[in-house]
Amino acid sequence: MFGGHDPREPPLAPSSLPIVGHMVGLMNRKFNFYADLSKQISLPIFTISLPGQKMYVVTTPPLIQKVQKMHKVLAFPPIEAKFSSTVCGSSAEAQAMLNKNVNGEEGEHGLSMESYAAMREALKPGALLDDMNRVMVQEIAKALDDLEPSKGETRRLGLYMWLRDRITIATTRAVYGPMNPYEDKEIVDAFWEFESGLMSILVGVLPWLTARKPIAARTKVSDAFKKYYSAGGVEQASALARMRYQVEVDHGVPLDDIARYEVGGSIAVLVNTTPSAFWTLLLLHSHPGLVDELRKEIDACIQTSASSTEDGNKTKTIDITTLKERCPLLLSAYQETLRYTTMGTSVREVMEDTYLEGYLLKKGTMLQMPSRIIHQDEDLWGADVTQFNPRRFLPEEKKNRPSEACFRAFGGGKTLCPGRHFATNEVLAVVAVFIARFEMVPVGGVWKQPSTINTNVAAVVMQPDEDVEVEVTTRKGFEDVEWVVKLRESEKMFAMVTEDQDV
Repeated sequence: MFGGHDPREPPLAPSSLPIVGHMVGLMNRKFNFYADLSKQISLPIFTISLPGQKMYVVTTPPLIQKVQKMHKVLAFPPIEAKFSSTVCGSSAEAQAMLNKNVNGEEGEHGLSMESYAAMREALKPGALLDDMNRVMVQEIAKALDDLEPSKGETRRLGLYMWLRDRITIATTRAVYGPMNPYEDKEIVDAFWEFESGLMSILVGVLPWLTARKPIAARTKVSDAFKKYYSAGGVEQASALARMRYQVEVDHGVPLDDIARYEVGGSIAVLVNTTPSAFWTLLLLHSHPGLVDELRKEIDACIQTSASSTEDGNKTKTIDITTLKERCPLLLSAYQETLRYTTMGTSVREVMEDTYLEGYLLKKGTMLQMPSRIIHQDEDLWGADVTQFNPRRFLPEEKKNRPSEACFRAFGGGKTLCPGRHFATNEVLAVVAVFIARFEMVPVGGVWKQPSTINTNVAAVVMQPDEDVEVEVTTRKGFEDVEWVVKLRESEKMFAMVTEDQDV
């Protein structure tokens, strides 16, 4: 075992099998394993031993808040640097640049610190994010126009794959601009081939042999990005892409490595939005009567033109900003979907021997804060914690739910997901306009939730193991309508997490 167990450390979690018991549990139960274990031992922090290493697992919101305040000694950037170097296949030269002052011990400078700052600046609510949001919203509107069946006809599709393809294009056009490398379907397919093989790259023995396909796919995507940068594509891209690129150029990162790191950046912008939209649409439609209630909210926000278009169609306009201001049930159902389906884990590295709540945390050990432990805690959320309750996050239900700090879908503290506002706008645009325009029923007549056991290591939201086949028709009475989707500026921000309350 990794250095043995010091009695001053958090208590060891019991294991049914010596040495390999927890490893077997992780393999069998995946992201549910930590929640299962937490229920068994009811401790705010415990230690699990794995072959060759051990980890500390934090299980309560108050202790998580303390961990987040200790971000220098319980640090995330060193872990992300290792993850990025392995996943992206960066050169030794680029890795050395990324590891220099990786945790900001010498100040807020260096490739790691300045990259974080650039992303936060580009993705915070305001003009830069609005510019990116508007491109994304228009692409979502086009995708839904293309989905419109011919009058009186039905479209049959796999819901997840349809969403993945359309969201991939909408997101990457918004981020990378008109020379977006993902306009090439071969590059899109290569990215998802790479994403599906992340685990084999991360932990595989001899990955050059065991992970040949995902590594080859990664190379294909990074080559496309190299061409993109060489052709000046980033000059017409979003502030996010431009600012991130400029930081790397300023630090002398070789172009090959800038391209490789951008493949990793694509993971951040693509992997979790599709499953979020998928589960939101699936859960809303499979909850009896909910879509009808949501339509009342959404319809009240739709502006219908007084005059018809030249071809006799009416124009209906949906403003995503208005939805966030006037659709509390829609926002509550979205947050509940994330509570119900997120399974991400916030990870920290112990940088030096440290005491937390009287327990010794040893240097070099990993500390985990699995969101699913918090999101599935009956003492926090009530007896219906395992159920999807779309009203759970309504303002009037605040007294019946725990503090905002217990909602961990986007992590928290210094590593709070900077893209949460962009992702929220994208999911709400897809879901709200879909509900306003279409009827959707499952092929076979019964809604079923697919299993999620094969969810990828980089995912924060559960990914379905199989698609859900659906039939889509135009909503009755909305056959002769032209739709406009927009997003106006607003001083009001939808506070998704406790950190947003003070903004």
